[in-house]
Amino acid sequence: MPYDLVSFDLDGTLVDTAAEIAEAANQAIEAHGMARRPVEEITLLIGAGTRELMRKLLAGGFAEQPHLLKLVQPDAVMASFDHYYAIATGSSARPYDGCHDALAQLKAAGVLLACVTNKEIRHARAVLAATRLDACFDLTLGGDSLARKKPHASVLRHVLTTLGVAAGRAAHVGDSAIDVQAARNAGVAAWAVPYGYNAGLPIAAARPDRIFLNLRQVAGHVLAGCS
Repeated sequence: MPYDLVSFDLDGTLVDTAAEIAEAANQAIEAHGMARRPVEEITLLIGAGTRELMRKLLAGGFAEQPHLLKLVQPDAVMASFDHYYAIATGSSARPYDGCHDALAQLKAAGVLLACVTNKEIRHARAVLAATRLDACFDLTLGGDSLARKKPHASVLRHVLTTLGVAAGRAAHVGDSAIDVQAARNAGVAAWAVPYGYNAGLPIAAARPDRIFLNLRQVAGHVLAGCS
């Protein structure tokens, strides 16, 4: 079956950003007197947007250091994160193997491309620019671009409406259960890659329609249907 549109999650799907997100988060909490957390712990929180990540990180820190509840203001920590992440963006982010080639092949074939992430749009655009992926997409949405964020059905439906594509001719690719549910809610094909974050759980547990080992396989599948 031919596909006219493929949308992609960003973190853990197109680009490995865990190290720089974790560093910015640790610098932010350190600036407010909280102890650094392991990169692996912070990586498990990636997927719902940086604000949600920091909320969960703070909740864990307060549970271990309850005396900080009266001393640390979450909004101030979030402002610190924005500051440090703006500096860190692109410092260690790397597109996954085959990412550029896959997107270029799809674009050359006339397939519409969207980047749909729960990361705030200002951070998403910075990551895409730093990894030279910003010109690949016909539409980019962040977690604060609309009233709701993934997995709410309205997010991918907005992509479909904006780009003029029927749900039956679109697919969404992600690395997490959030992405699989977002695709299901919007009625598009739910595809996944196994190398991302997904709170440390195997993506197969989310029961996507297809699992591709890499983005080249995604492109190959779409282009085979277009031929």
